[in-house]
Amino acid sequence: MTAAQLRIAVLVPCYNEEAAITTVVADFRKALPSAQIYVYDNNSRDRTAEVAREAGAIVRSERRQGKGHVVRRMFADVEADVYVLVDGDATYDAPSAPRMIDRLLDDRLDMVVGLRVDQVQAAYRLGHRTGNRMLTGFLSSTFGHAFKDILSGYRVFSRRFVKSFPVLSDGFEIETELAVYALELSLPVAEVETPYYARPEGSFSKLNTWRDGFRILGTMLKLYRSERPLRFFTVIGILLALASIILAIPIVITFIETGLVPRLPTAVLSMGLMIMALLSVSSGLVLDTVTRGRREMKMLAYLSQPASNRDAG
Repeated sequence: MTAAQLRIAVLVPCYNEEAAITTVVADFRKALPSAQIYVYDNNSRDRTAEVAREAGAIVRSERRQGKGHVVRRMFADVEADVYVLVDGDATYDAPSAPRMIDRLLDDRLDMVVGLRVDQVQAAYRLGHRTGNRMLTGFLSSTFGHAFKDILSGYRVFSRRFVKSFPVLSDGFEIETELAVYALELSLPVAEVETPYYARPEGSFSKLNTWRDGFRILGTMLKLYRSERPLRFFTVIGILLALASIILAIPIVITFIETGLVPRLPTAVLSMGLMIMALLSVSSGLVLDTVTRGRREMKMLAYLSQPASNRDAG
């Protein structure tokens, strides 16, 4: 199967993007003439769906609010060999899509992330840039370094990535979940620099720097707990054990000097903390075994899907 014969789907999740969606559809129609463009409307209060349909897109809807719900629905419904996921705000560069697809096919990758290079200062707010760097650094230290821009909404996927990826988040945390999934299974991924523009006039961001930043950080901590349970619960166990030892030291010294334990409640608390520390480490050991089994199942689901590349067929 040649690249021209591959089925390419452009997936555009939208919420109140009437001002930008026509540009998005037209630009990707020009950049990828053979692609099917799907716009999934997520309870927009404006004319997003009507405008997208008039522009020539295939319009569908997802009633559960949140980008994660929309991505879950798109990945389940759409059949293709290569998937392009892009936000409907006209900030991403459509002409970069063929280059990203070529990189995916030529290097036999499963995900190519559009590394945003802002063209104007207004395109990328300072708070978002700082938060992205902090979250990317946390992800790199926790799961391994592979990305410079984990929150980019511009990505190209292979079919086997899309059809094996279990979407669990419901909001803008989906980008973090995509990155962690790729790192956990050691999937071949890459980043390609792409221009990043300001929103067109009349289009407004739905992101809240602090609220969404804390939600994404919370998602990363949850993923760390579920994917690295031994480390997570061992750290908790060490902290509890240290607290227990600190409380126990003066009690032990008093007992050695006098043979008495005058602060019995503190002794009981110290013992309880040490028991909790041991239970925490034990829980981590058990959950680590469970996580390994889950990871094996994810890998089997991934391997059950055929690869998309220029030489297939």
